[in-house]
Amino acid sequence: MSKDEIIAEGKRVVEIEAKEVSKLAERIDESFAKAVEILYQCKGRVVLTGMGKSGIIAKKIAATMASTGTPAFFLHPAEGMHGDLGMLTKGDVVVAVSNSGKTKEILDIIPIVKRLRLKLISLTGDKNSELAKKSDVVLDVSVSQEACPLGLAPTSSTTVALVMGDALAMALLKKKGFKRDDFALVHPAGSLGKRLTLRVEDLMHTDEEIPYVSEETPMKDVVIEISSKRLGMTVVVDKDFNLKGIITDGDLRRFIEKFGKAMFDATAKDLMTRDPKIISKDALAVEALSIMEKYSITSLVVVEDQNRVEGVIHLHDILKSGIV
Repeated sequence: MSKDEIIAEGKRVVEIEAKEVSKLAERIDESFAKAVEILYQCKGRVVLTGMGKSGIIAKKIAATMASTGTPAFFLHPAEGMHGDLGMLTKGDVVVAVSNSGKTKEILDIIPIVKRLRLKLISLTGDKNSELAKKSDVVLDVSVSQEACPLGLAPTSSTTVALVMGDALAMALLKKKGFKRDDFALVHPAGSLGKRLTLRVEDLMHTDEEIPYVSEETPMKDVVIEISSKRLGMTVVVDKDFNLKGIITDGDLRRFIEKFGKAMFDATAKDLMTRDPKIISKDALAVEALSIMEKYSITSLVVVEDQNRVEGVIHLHDILKSGIV
């Protein structure tokens, strides 16, 4: 098989599956709306089930629903007949994925599903199958052609079933009013979760870690404070710890270049920037990063209660947190 033939085969598969998915949109109808309503009214969990490749698709649908505000899990139908049906509880909704609608392992658990009076939604390629006849709602995921050149391996059919599952999950997400903050609660790990949850308060330096001087502090002591606290800056505060200004190591270098040794005759108020960039401790850490990037600075003063200094957040703290 030549390189050109390999490329052609890859394109053929993509084109076939894309065509089958595009046809699926025509089948998003009242049955789909009814399925979403059943899932929305579910008082228990959504239980996805399927065998083989359909089982893998069912697992993905369950994971998508669970991550977008709908409690869901995967139940292996064969394991179900050996005790795992005990996972089913009153108020659950079962979603079965079977292209043929004749999967024995799924049909075997339906009597228990019915005995528990659970709603059954099926994603099947045969609307006249036994599974479809026993379902409360049937979603048509049929395909006219598998992408497999032998017509044997589930390819187009599993893709279409997966897309239908995504459509259910996303419609359900919108109906429930699921927001970014809700998403963050179930995705606390990784850079995505941290960007949505990590706040300035979680990263800022507080108490004795805050470098600070008064307006009257001699420049020699300002240098010592900046060096000892290792944040490359110091805040300038009054007796009530209200922010008066900020001095950075960059300010020191520029002041030395301009005045030389005479700088040591100055005090903090002669050098400080009087309107430094500030942020609230309740702000997201990613907001602090955005401000730093915009103004090409490496630290922000955290203030509350009408300008009282609460802490300092540094660029290195944000980078070490893993949000970028």
